[in-house]
Amino acid sequence: MTDTSPLPKHPLPDEPLRGPASLHELFFAFNRLALQGFGGVLPVAQRELVERLRWLTKDQFVEMLAVSQVLPGPNVVNLALMYGDRCFGVRGAFTALAGMLAAPLVVVLALTALYGQFAQVPSVTGALRAMSAVAAGLIISTALKLLATVKRNPMGLPTALGFAALTFIATALLHWPLVWVIFSLGACAIAVAWRRLRP
Repeated sequence: MTDTSPLPKHPLPDEPLRGPASLHELFFAFNRLALQGFGGVLPVAQRELVERLRWLTKDQFVEMLAVSQVLPGPNVVNLALMYGDRCFGVRGAFTALAGMLAAPLVVVLALTALYGQFAQVPSVTGALRAMSAVAAGLIISTALKLLATVKRNPMGLPTALGFAALTFIATALLHWPLVWVIFSLGACAIAVAWRRLRP
């Protein structure tokens, strides 16, 4: 946590992890992350925290993301709070949260005002629809990058993929409410993992 060595521009895969050296660095890392996240911050968070900054491994990122998805509120905001708290306690949690929300709030308010003026313009509507496809692509690419962590899951690869398939069926095809999916499939997955982790 106290490493003050300069951050390499292109860290190698075998380099050790480092954390933010200060609250200032934590704030601007999450601020930069949030400003890149048009259409979804999750892919940017994975690229920044795991690949560029090397503050987390893929496994750590997936674990924190899993917890943040179960908690109420936006996933990446929950992740920012958890990571900030992990590094600097309560001060870090609020610093990471401020980094996530400060500049994007100004941008969103400005874009909202503009959208109110140009919402009926066909080219604006078409551009927004195109951006939704880009956002979906970013999320899929992030899922594929993190797929390797499933191999190290305590449930084993076939069981983990089975739960992933059941989750897709329940949410995308059967349109179950997310709360039901979390409490039913989530509870079953926890029970299976707990049994496999027992000595």
